[in-house]
Amino acid sequence: MTTILVPYHHDERLADDDIPVQADHTVHAAQAGGDERGAGVGDQWQRNAVVGRATAAAVAPVVAAGTIPVVFSGDCLVAGATVAGVQQAGVDPAVIWFDAHGDVHTLETSSSGYLGGLSLRVITGAHRDRYADLIGLRPVAPERAVLVDARDLDPAEADYLAFSPTRRIPVPEVSAETIPPGPLVLHVDLDVIDAADLPGLRFPAVGGPSADAVLEACRRVFATGRVVAFDVACPWWPATGDQAKPRAQLLTILQSLPTT
Repeated sequence: MTTILVPYHHDERLADDDIPVQADHTVHAAQAGGDERGAGVGDQWQRNAVVGRATAAAVAPVVAAGTIPVVFSGDCLVAGATVAGVQQAGVDPAVIWFDAHGDVHTLETSSSGYLGGLSLRVITGAHRDRYADLIGLRPVAPERAVLVDARDLDPAEADYLAFSPTRRIPVPEVSAETIPPGPLVLHVDLDVIDAADLPGLRFPAVGGPSADAVLEACRRVFATGRVVAFDVACPWWPATGDQAKPRAQLLTILQSLPTT
């Protein structure tokens, strides 16, 4: 197991203590042509791509060496870069996507314009010239992506998922029988956890599974022996009050999953 820290939310460099993990490698946008803030040049897609290319470059040699990278970042767009790195190592993975939200908007359907809400959709081929082509990603076929939970859907996302080959299942149904065959990239957006269990999230959603239920479902995925990369998004605000310690404890458990 190798831990890779990507301390960015989109193209914004996060504070050093925002994602409290001990990393073997920390991604810096400067490694792929940006500056330390990730700003670089161009529009937000191009600036995000700077972070994405640096992430893929960090993931690829770890996978090629037969080790599972555990990638921690501040948002879900980094997950596509994790997939790109796996592909660049010669592995063609499916994607298991834990999230309270659908992340299947397009620029045409998003009312907020928040690019993180497009994260899974761009991995499966939307806006290829703005995302996949910029980070060296071969889009994953929609039928090879499984969306777990996604209890907070906008109407356009619900309409898309009603007819999309991307399946949506609840956390308790995650098992070797309900996920795609072959190598897997497991992505967990921590806002899949009920907001009461994990306060301080940027986009909290009530009525979700407990942290323990999510961890147990992840263990079932790892038990297949087919996970080639583990991607964890930490979309929270800077810790206040007593929030730092439980966050660190949760990340420590997640970091250890590939070896347990």
